[in-house]
Amino acid sequence: MSTETVLPSNTCPPDVRTNGDTLTVADLFQRFGPMLLKRIRFDPWPGTATEQDVLDIHAKEDRLFELIDGILVEKAMGFPEAFLAAAIIGMLRNWVTPRKLGAVAAPDGMMRLAAGLVRIPDVSFIRWERFPNRQVQPEPIPNLFPDLAIEVLSRSNTAAEMARKLQDYFHRGTQLVWFVDPRQRTVTVYTAPDQATILGEDQTLDGGAVLPGFTLPLRELFAELDPH
Repeated sequence: MSTETVLPSNTCPPDVRTNGDTLTVADLFQRFGPMLLKRIRFDPWPGTATEQDVLDIHAKEDRLFELIDGILVEKAMGFPEAFLAAAIIGMLRNWVTPRKLGAVAAPDGMMRLAAGLVRIPDVSFIRWERFPNRQVQPEPIPNLFPDLAIEVLSRSNTAAEMARKLQDYFHRGTQLVWFVDPRQRTVTVYTAPDQATILGEDQTLDGGAVLPGFTLPLRELFAELDPH
């Protein structure tokens, strides 16, 4: 199964910050679509949040929030999504580490894509060349962008939310994004926000220009979700 698909692109530029005093429900809907309100943090008030809030909430409550336009949006990830992300991390590391290509980050790997814009891919690959001295730095939210960003879709993710993520990743310099759908057992491969191919369970995913030579039969990946 292979087809072209385009997600909606009516998203705000990644450097736009919302004034919390003038934020409306319509503003939230435009950015995130029909998102569950429980995923949006109202303390601090939407439009006023900072990176420090992201760090403080993670430290005190062990909850992950992305920062978009001064708005804190909780990562939508249950156990099946986390389980599948862990499987992908293992498969990627088995390819990347022996070849010394770069770092593979887990679902709590925060990245500052722009001022006031913090994204947390479920899985990410970053070439060593992007790190100072080719070494992971101690900053909790580094100035980085993933060469490959992987999002494992949850039921509460909205089309508008994911379209905005695509814009943010590719605007900064990401070359490849995978949206993994554990319920449909498909992977949508994006090489641009409006250029994508959907791969089914009987097909093989590859690393393209980012990880040439890497292949992953999707039946092998999704078998992780089968009874053991």
